[in-house]
Amino acid sequence: MSPAMSPPAASERLRTVFISDLHLGFRGCQAAYLLDFLTQLKTDQLVLVGDIIDLWSLKRSLYWPIAHQAVVKQVLKLAREGTKVIYVPGNHDEECRELCGAQLADIEIRRDYIHETADGRRFLVLHGDDFDAAVTFSAALKCLGEWLYDGMLLLGRGVAALRRRLGFGYWSLASWVKQQVPDARRYIDRFERAAAHAARKHGLDGVICGHIHRPGIRDIEGIRYCNDGDWVEHCTALIEDRGGALTLIEWAARAGMPTLPVRAGVSPEPAAELDSAA
Repeated sequence: MSPAMSPPAASERLRTVFISDLHLGFRGCQAAYLLDFLTQLKTDQLVLVGDIIDLWSLKRSLYWPIAHQAVVKQVLKLAREGTKVIYVPGNHDEECRELCGAQLADIEIRRDYIHETADGRRFLVLHGDDFDAAVTFSAALKCLGEWLYDGMLLLGRGVAALRRRLGFGYWSLASWVKQQVPDARRYIDRFERAAAHAARKHGLDGVICGHIHRPGIRDIEGIRYCNDGDWVEHCTALIEDRGGALTLIEWAARAGMPTLPVRAGVSPEPAAELDSAA
């Protein structure tokens, strides 16, 4: 991952912020960090690059803590107060793709779109599941990988809780494990090259996506590849400043913030947790 930058000053207004893979409704969502980020955010435009609400997880088990609801309310508040909010649904919220082209609650819903930065570069913005065909593994291997990933996230929650008690900052077990597995690294490289190829095919300067929970910025044969990461493992966002520069920010790794205060009216405990028959 590209080096994280320092958080913008409280008075600094950004041009565009890209976030994806929030997975609201999933137990692994780092909603407290996300809410802290959104409440401090000042930006002209906020782009939600898919997997915002994890409908796959909600179909298995209804889980909707107050903190997750507070994130939704904060996004709607930003839209009401003048931030342009664009929502590009992903595969975990693909039902929302039926609404592409509509505008709901001051939020534009699009299948994908072309973003032009302040310095004139043009980027293809989409979630990224479109590139799965280019990095396909067997169904059995994919199922095993998803099972192991969920297990690592569950174990990681315990590790994170222990680190908080000891006064240490945020650290992702799942992310660390993926960096050690050669097949995972090959998968990421194939995905990134497929995304860059799509931008090149459309005559664009770059691509901005999410999906693989692997934040990064790199040049691939003249194409600028940007992945804004996720809010399950990394707590990252891709930001565009007033001059058009694109940078990753790693919110949970901020100095002096090993833990987050609980905001008034926001509880980290589930408001609803019911097993679903589905």
